[in-house]
Amino acid sequence: MGLSTTHLIIFLVIIVLIFGTKKLKNIGSDLGGAVKGFKDGMKDGDKAAAGEAAAPTQQVTAEKRADAQTIDVEAKNKS
Repeated sequence: MGLSTTHLIIFLVIIVLIFGTKKLKNIGSDLGGAVKGFKDGMKDGDKAAAGEAAAPTQQVTAEKRADAQTIDVEAKNKS
């Protein structure tokens, strides 16, 4: 039930006839560039994660302001 070598060759010939070699070459180069960009992004992400682990980050604290237009939305426990 699987595809034999003959079926694959016929399938590839039909695809080349439909799309043409130039368009297939462009699709291949675009796909290769996308894969390369993805791999480079993953390497950059690993380097950034290693850099963040080495250097401690500063904690950000929220300032409480008493503006007339600010609404306090903290949840309070009801007893």
